[in-house]
Amino acid sequence: MAIGHLSLSMSITVAVLLLGLPNSDGRSHYHKHKNGHKDHGGNQISLPPETAPAEPPGSSNDGSDNSSSEPCVFDVRSFGALGDGSSDDTQAFRAAWKAACTAESSVLLVPSDGVFMITSTILSGPCKPGFVLQIDGVLMPPDGPDCWPASDSKKQWLVFYRVDGMTLKGEGTIEGNGEDWWNLPCKPHRGPKGSTLPGPCDSPALIRFFMSYNLTVRGLRIENSPQFHVKFDGCEGVHIEDLSIRSPALSPNTDGIHIENTKSVSIYNSVISNGLDSARPVPTSPPSLPEALILLFYDAHRRRLHLDWSGLFQRRHSQCYLRAKPWHQACVSNITVRNARISNSDNGVRIKTWQGGTGSVSGISFDNIYMENVRNCIIIDQYYCLTKQCLNQTSAVWVTDVAYANIKGTYDVRSPPIHFACSDAVACTNIIMSEVELLPYEGVLVDDPFCWNAYGVMQTLTIPPMSCLQEGQPQSLQENPALGC
Repeated sequence: MAIGHLSLSMSITVAVLLLGLPNSDGRSHYHKHKNGHKDHGGNQISLPPETAPAEPPGSSNDGSDNSSSEPCVFDVRSFGALGDGSSDDTQAFRAAWKAACTAESSVLLVPSDGVFMITSTILSGPCKPGFVLQIDGVLMPPDGPDCWPASDSKKQWLVFYRVDGMTLKGEGTIEGNGEDWWNLPCKPHRGPKGSTLPGPCDSPALIRFFMSYNLTVRGLRIENSPQFHVKFDGCEGVHIEDLSIRSPALSPNTDGIHIENTKSVSIYNSVISNGLDSARPVPTSPPSLPEALILLFYDAHRRRLHLDWSGLFQRRHSQCYLRAKPWHQACVSNITVRNARISNSDNGVRIKTWQGGTGSVSGISFDNIYMENVRNCIIIDQYYCLTKQCLNQTSAVWVTDVAYANIKGTYDVRSPPIHFACSDAVACTNIIMSEVELLPYEGVLVDDPFCWNAYGVMQTLTIPPMSCLQEGQPQSLQENPALGC
């Protein structure tokens, strides 16, 4: 988790029932071509060769009259997909994509009466205007690493590359079949009662949008991803609405929505209930509730991220936070999180950074958020470290202009509800507190907040009182005008 690559995230975890889908026996091996692009992390992303699109045999409009006001529907079954839950429908799905992508106002339909299994696939644009991928049935990858084709990438499953103006929607389910991935003996994560359980190494992100624009994702249920559920990388103009994302509470690294190098994101009326992000078991400490991510926002290339996240209602084990990695430039501004509910979580609204980064996080607003039994309701931690070997650094990301308003509810009494641990070298400044009321979930003792090198103002009296927040500006900032982006 880190300082310099900034991230904003909100999360919740609940145990949910799996769909009881039939196991997939599909084992076809798709050999990717060598041509490709590098993603923002320097990893190779294999892309399919440029080929002529297939004819649309079986679209609902065989005449392909694009001038009609009715959309041209391309049913994957018309291209040979069986939808029986075990057959490999990959080639049919790709053929249907190519046909629908070249028709204006087209709909690529995954019908409601089928369970369609496809292997790791990159679907490329640009497509004609008005393109819709409508999933009304069930779409899923092979059932675990043993069924994964050896030639396919184990880092991603369904990738949309260079699409513009696409809508992904429907009343169906994208089922990740992630359980066998979660149990790979590679990375430890927390289990019940403080125990350590195995977790994933290379586990695929379920859905990835890469270098795409003007995207809408609406109405789907996305479940049990091997790793991230939905990932936006190098995109701009993302609208998410009425989305349901679910995986069990102890499923590792099942981030709900992961966003990087992406601008202009809006998320509305969605429920995200997912599992652990990362864990560092501490046997001597009391067992704690799992952490989980809904969102990760960071910018490795000094682009600014603008997020409007509203109307997000959630249950169980959630957290909402910014994070940054060491030795990187972090430039993140103008982020609003509002109208959210966070329950039974390790952390509520959180900004966490490693030491050693540069840049700034500014213009952050947390507004109208209800907490229920949250251990760290409001937290800024610039001393984050996964191990005890981290050394203090002299540089840090400057955290400034952070507003907390209308944040109310109850906290887990094992930790103070408000914790501002800012860098010795770079103080947190202009923290604004208004209408913050946090009471113990159990008991009557109200813990005092913790502040270290944190400056700001209280516009109203807070519960608990914020007497540790310093007024004015620290001298170190006045002497260092190079801070920020």
